[in-house]
Amino acid sequence: MGVAAENKTYKILSYVVLCIKKFADAFNLSFIEAYRYLENYDGLQFIINHYEIEHTLSINDAIEDMQDICRKNGGLV
Repeated sequence: MGVAAENKTYKILSYVVLCIKKFADAFNLSFIEAYRYLENYDGLQFIINHYEIEHTLSINDAIEDMQDICRKNGGLV
């Protein structure tokens, strides 16, 4: 893996961790609870797949988008 690819991977991972943290804060969950919820209802896959767009939006927009995806996939939050 080249330096550019490693840098992009680092940016994506950092963004995903931030999204999990902010999602946890928004819904009074622990980090691990938020991670499991987002993993179970495809919120994490969504944020990874759409990183190029999502990271240009506010973090609140990203949380709302993940919430919408999770609800569409059976989540309750």
